[in-house]
Amino acid sequence: MTPQEKAESLIDKIMSSTENTKLSDYSRIYSPTAKKIALIMVDEILNETLDYLQEGEWYWQKVKQEIEKL
Repeated sequence: MTPQEKAESLIDKIMSSTENTKLSDYSRIYSPTAKKIALIMVDEILNETLDYLQEGEWYWQKVKQEIEKL
């Protein structure tokens, strides 16, 4: 999966995550919120894996850039 495809996939998963979790009739995650959540997730991955996976870092940095472009 390319970084762009992964970025889009993460945002799609976050936006659809309320389908099975009903907080109210109006519960929905919109694109700007999904983007913020995805960026938090990628930052966490980068912080946790920085010392272990130099090549993984490159991939997740690219995913982060693609999220920011959306």
